[in-house]
Amino acid sequence: MASSKEIRGKIKSVENTKKITKAMEMVAASKMRKAQERMRSARPYSEKIGNIAANLAQANPEYQHAFLVQNEGAKAVGFVVVTTDKGLCGGLNTNLLRAATTKLKDLEAAGQKAEVVAIGNKGLGFMNRIGAKVVAHVTQMGDQPHIEKIIGPVKVLLDAYAAGQLSAVYLCYTKFINTMKQEPVVQQLLPLNTEGMKTAGGTHSWDYIYEPDAQTVIDDLLLRYTEAQVYQAVAENMASEQSARMVAMKAATDNAGTLIGELKLVYNKTRQAAITKELSEIVSGAAAVG
Repeated sequence: MASSKEIRGKIKSVENTKKITKAMEMVAASKMRKAQERMRSARPYSEKIGNIAANLAQANPEYQHAFLVQNEGAKAVGFVVVTTDKGLCGGLNTNLLRAATTKLKDLEAAGQKAEVVAIGNKGLGFMNRIGAKVVAHVTQMGDQPHIEKIIGPVKVLLDAYAAGQLSAVYLCYTKFINTMKQEPVVQQLLPLNTEGMKTAGGTHSWDYIYEPDAQTVIDDLLLRYTEAQVYQAVAENMASEQSARMVAMKAATDNAGTLIGELKLVYNKTRQAAITKELSEIVSGAAAVG
């Protein structure tokens, strides 16, 4: 059995850890509210630009943007993998990277090579470890994502698809459901599926007057649409990260409290055994003298 001094040291160590996890839980709770507000405020724009992009794509069938064309001859696919820069957020990154790896293996089995853009330090490290071809990356985005910083690396894949070098581009991120639930998502970003986009006016098609011309308007709008999808994915992932971290740190704090209680019980038993032993020695010594 461990000595009383060793047990006291363990209790002190766990108490210090509990203070750290409690502080991290409070910080994550504060950041979580801001991240959720940012994510929810970006959703209406993302949905509306999706409606307009779908209507435009259907309203002008004589011009097809490169993002709407199937590159069937291409032998490579692109992946935009959105993860966190820091850990201590439960299984958030593990679940997403498992889903992305499964999709990667399926496509490689079909003869497709993968090119990856990693957003977040954890995804970058993982993709390098498994030997994936990382063509661009962005890390250390802070608590507030800036679209200018995100779009630069992603544009590498968008340009490659427009040039016919990629057969598809997939977006992998963790979707925020609620504070206790986040889901890993692997969705097709390119080619754009106009049927999958929500149309604001139902099933009927729209027609537009274009200024200066249809090609310029559709080119700019579909580029903005893909950029909005990537930004929304990053915002969703950040909200999921803070929620997962808050839950993980609360669980760690609760577990530390339970462990402290168990260690104190062991300490009291050890101390009681030592006192009983000393009393027995005193009584034995007194009996021997008598």
